[in-house]
Amino acid sequence: MSDLHKEVSELERTSATAARLFDIRRIIGGLFVVYGVIVTIAGISPSDADLKKAEGVHINLWTGLAMLALGLFFLIWMKLRPVQVPDQAPGTPES
Repeated sequence: MSDLHKEVSELERTSATAARLFDIRRIIGGLFVVYGVIVTIAGISPSDADLKKAEGVHINLWTGLAMLALGLFFLIWMKLRPVQVPDQAPGTPES
């Protein structure tokens, strides 16, 4: 019976790790940070034609900075409020 208990404990730890690994906030935050860096770099030195198209607004720079801020918000949120894995899965009988 102790081998079964060890297996169940190991599966619970693996499930908790997978839940934290595939937290949607990590995926969204990471993508926004990566794209924000790319767009910010593109917006640092726009061409005159790009500025004229955007009526003088450094739209890539501002959009990139906003994407960076949003991505960092998601990642900080994930660190401050980690996923809580329930002790008992719903629909399973109590032991």
